[in-house]
Amino acid sequence: MKKLQSSFMNMVLSLTIITLVAAAALAGVYNLTEQQIEFQKIEKQNAARLAVLAGREDGVAIEASANGFGGEIKIMVGFAPDGTILGYEILEQQETPGLGTHVVEWFKDASKPGQNILGRKADGQFKVSKEGGSVDAITAATISSKAFLAAVNQAYADFAEQAGLDKPDGVAGASILKKVEEQVTEEESVIEEKEAENE
Repeated sequence: MKKLQSSFMNMVLSLTIITLVAAAALAGVYNLTEQQIEFQKIEKQNAARLAVLAGREDGVAIEASANGFGGEIKIMVGFAPDGTILGYEILEQQETPGLGTHVVEWFKDASKPGQNILGRKADGQFKVSKEGGSVDAITAATISSKAFLAAVNQAYADFAEQAGLDKPDGVAGASILKKVEEQVTEEESVIEEKEAENE
């Protein structure tokens, strides 16, 4: 009986030590990679911003999100001053591979005008054609398509509000609108601060 108690206490002590060492190692790895992950996120946003504006300096990039089939779909949409969609990039998505993941390119295909939203004037009312809208949904991924279009509508609502255009009814704004130059300047200062901390 005494040997059994001794073995039990040894196991508990061993598991406690292993857990503490693993937690410390995990915290250390997190601290080492946290800044790099943040830097990569900012770089991805900057690259997306350049892509969605299609080289136009008068455009505005807006981030928005909506819940899709697999989770949140986060996008960045570029708008011309009149509300025309210049481009979009998917920043984050966890949709079903081979189905919902097509949101990355589906709505950019110039050879298929029924699904392409680029060059269209946004009105905040994009819907899939199955529900009386004007945009063809991704085959077998209607939920992902609806979420993507909801995010585009949110981005437009925010754009319209900040640009003084008529805001569409029933669509909440997405994020705070900032001119491209302000966004880039702000993110560059964050990068410089992180680099200074590393030195």
